[in-house]
Amino acid sequence: MSETADRKDPELGSEDLAAVERMSGAFRQLRDEINKVIVGQDKVVEELLIAIFARGHCLLVGVPGLAKTLMIHSLAEALNLSFNRVQFTPDLMPADITGTEVIQEDKATGARQFKFLRGPIFANLVLADEINRTPPKTQAALLEAMQERQVTVGGERHRLPEPFFVLATQNPIEQEGTYPLPEAQLDRFMLNILVDYPTEAEEVRIVEMTTSNFKPTISKVFSGADILDFQEIVRRIPPAPYATEYAVRLARTTRPARAGAEESPDFIRDYVSWGAGPRASQYLMLAAKARAALHGKTFAGIEDIRAVASPVLRHRIVTNFNAEADGLRADDLVARLIEYVPVNPSEGAQSGRVAPVFRPANAR
Repeated sequence: MSETADRKDPELGSEDLAAVERMSGAFRQLRDEINKVIVGQDKVVEELLIAIFARGHCLLVGVPGLAKTLMIHSLAEALNLSFNRVQFTPDLMPADITGTEVIQEDKATGARQFKFLRGPIFANLVLADEINRTPPKTQAALLEAMQERQVTVGGERHRLPEPFFVLATQNPIEQEGTYPLPEAQLDRFMLNILVDYPTEAEEVRIVEMTTSNFKPTISKVFSGADILDFQEIVRRIPPAPYATEYAVRLARTTRPARAGAEESPDFIRDYVSWGAGPRASQYLMLAAKARAALHGKTFAGIEDIRAVASPVLRHRIVTNFNAEADGLRADDLVARLIEYVPVNPSEGAQSGRVAPVFRPANAR
């Protein structure tokens, strides 16, 4: 089904339409600026921007040497945001991230009082480098910051600057001395972005750039206030007919029947222990809206949801031993789900796979 077929009249005002056009232009400009430093990885850059404009956090997974840190630093520079990098190590403590209270003495009066010294979490964009190298106690220090955009120290709440994003990196091949992220923390990341090897032509360009005196300068595209405006625009992007129902259906079919989703297909029941929760449905729609706006569209369609399905769902599907034995990953299951889930009621009726959200109330 084409997106033009399921499109409805835009619900955005003239100012919002102009903002979407500006947002799309800024996306192209941002991509050009980052490409001055990063060769290739256009899909990764787009997914990073989708999360940022949808007010989400990202987990970047890739082997060492793929410029994940440089990409994030370049993004912060182009967006004109404050940036802090935290290298996660086994001896890192929560206070090393959030900050701590120290006793300060007034030299004039001799009076002593507690003063809060802010940690590196107080920045617009925080890079949590190799986040799985620190114990769960320290990993948990990020939970309140990511969800509530605040930290609590000594019983006092401290608001974080807006906009605020956590971009974490993780090495998928080295597991010695690491602490796997708990599911509750993984669920806080809107997108799980895979950073893959460059092509041969891209690698030639990388070597040429990094072994010469070439020093690119990244221009600032817009400010933090602009990002906050764009985040509001994303929320106002209307979904196409059936898009919301499709996102919910896609998330629900990741859950085995015993988890309360009777409509899950047989391959999900065979290969999945736990599926995605309701937060996945929300993130599918928000990411689809952000993607639509970045591409200059005034509505979020089925194709936008399908485009963001893998990064939204891959870290929320817990596969079992059967999947490991058959060599299946979460991405493989998401690809099969995209083929399985109907995009409209008529298609579902013809295939016999009508989602409950499409059925009349008296037919449930």
